[in-house]
Amino acid sequence: MIKRRYGLRHSLFGLVCGLLAAFAFADESCRVAFDMGSSGIRAGYSGSAVTTRAGIDYLDPLWAGHGLEPLVLPTIRALRNLPEEGRFPEDCARVGGGFSAWRLAWQQGPRELAAILARIEAASNVAILVIPLLQEGAYGYFGAHQFLGDRLTTSHVLDIGGGSLQIAGEHTAYGEMLGQKVWHQQLCQEIRHADSSCVLQPMTEGELAAARTLLVTKLAGVSTAFSKTVTMTAISRPVSRGVLPVVKRLVPEGFGPNGLQRSAITAAIAQIAGLTAEETTELISGTQANVSYLLSSMLLVEGVLLATGGESLQVAEIDLTNLPGLLADDHAFAWRQQYGCYLERLQTIGIDAYTSDPATCP
Repeated sequence: MIKRRYGLRHSLFGLVCGLLAAFAFADESCRVAFDMGSSGIRAGYSGSAVTTRAGIDYLDPLWAGHGLEPLVLPTIRALRNLPEEGRFPEDCARVGGGFSAWRLAWQQGPRELAAILARIEAASNVAILVIPLLQEGAYGYFGAHQFLGDRLTTSHVLDIGGGSLQIAGEHTAYGEMLGQKVWHQQLCQEIRHADSSCVLQPMTEGELAAARTLLVTKLAGVSTAFSKTVTMTAISRPVSRGVLPVVKRLVPEGFGPNGLQRSAITAAIAQIAGLTAEETTELISGTQANVSYLLSSMLLVEGVLLATGGESLQVAEIDLTNLPGLLADDHAFAWRQQYGCYLERLQTIGIDAYTSDPATCP
């Protein structure tokens, strides 16, 4: 059973017990799932390894105060077109998992979101569920375990998306609305008193200290989520394509058999924090790291390691999506048959509507 904490608002109640066991006995019937993250939609089918994708920036209109209304039509088009591109059967049950951006949309207006979801379902035949943070973490662990097998040697996986992060294991998990883009935005607001498009570099020692103090506050729930130190494998690109290659470039001795060392991340932060973005670009040329998010991502990974008591971090370069977990999630597909009830509960009990029992609907 997974010990869960919902970092943003409150403890999750009624979350499905024995999640991984449930995955093992998942129904093999025809299913199409849509992984709907902050940067777009990925679609998969239970009978195929094909994944189709559409890029849609869901965070931008939310941060601008416009809600998801401007993206309703592009979303409907993507939900219709992606299965056609993948040549998925037309008669499969179709469920979408809405993750960080959709959780933010619920915070901004539960009734407005429920109305949008009803319109999307009517036009696309896709029932979109707003997935709790820790359920997303469980999907991440399941997918990583399925992909890596015996190569997954740590107790947990660290998944840093655009809007949220999850530290998920077989028995314990933690989640927070603190993904790469959200954390960068919060630093812009706190350090630069600007919006999400600010340039953080250069940062003074005082500003670095303020950023680290802020992160300690944001990750305060880690200590209650885990009773002992956890070991982690980072499975997302902010680490594998950003933090890792830059630290290996700047502190070559900081990566060994035990993974990426926390002390090496701290040393690399010290090297780039005082530089301009242009100077940093020249220094790390060839690594393909995104300079805009580099410093904030390094601070985030450093902070997660400190919060969990970890000295090192394994890194796996895998193209992980939430699709395997979604396709195997009988509970999510049960809501497909009770979608009107789900939307009513989304407005009354919130994101926990997912974890309630569809069998108790009228």
